[in-house]
Amino acid sequence: MKKNDMNVESNHKQKAVKKNPWRIAFFSLIGVLLAVILFVGYRITDKREVTYRQEVEKRVKTQADPSFQLTSTKKQLNFVISHYLNEFLKDSGVSYDFYLEDQALLTGTFKLLGYPVEFYLYFDPYVMEDGNIQLKARNISLGSLQLPISYVMKQLEHGLDIPKWVEFNSEETYIIVHLDQLPLKNGLRLKADRINLVDDDIRMSVYLPIENK
Repeated sequence: MKKNDMNVESNHKQKAVKKNPWRIAFFSLIGVLLAVILFVGYRITDKREVTYRQEVEKRVKTQADPSFQLTSTKKQLNFVISHYLNEFLKDSGVSYDFYLEDQALLTGTFKLLGYPVEFYLYFDPYVMEDGNIQLKARNISLGSLQLPISYVMKQLEHGLDIPKWVEFNSEETYIIVHLDQLPLKNGLRLKADRINLVDDDIRMSVYLPIENK
């Protein structure tokens, strides 16, 4: 009996994935953001761990000035992102790709009314004054069909459990990645310094915690 229940539940989940391509696309985007953060963490130390908490009970004080700066290229990040998405989506039954070109592009294919339709999301990344990252949605389309960006983002905003460190604004059509709210192991903090996709210039500052004496 339990086995049948598990099969029913599994089938239900598989159907849900096929009926919610926007849900998969959103979590793919979040997965990509995590991949970038993990990539930075890997270059800092070979022992890394990203922790997500609903409430951060204790904040470790960090230095006022950055300890050092990391630089990367689109090619390097695209390699990491591609590997992460392959792992993230391998059991979902769908396939998506994310590229950093002159814009950030999330693309894939899924069936709409029985026909395969290509899916595109275009974002422009911006570094904010506080070191967080804003992803401004510029275009969302299905094949040659143009969709209202605010409408699609509103469906995602109300239908998904969004992490606290991701601010979702459907009216203004942007997503903010709050790096200052994402605690890393040993109290490390990250701030974005520059994201220039056209000139292939990506930089982040790393802040080490202040040692208690």
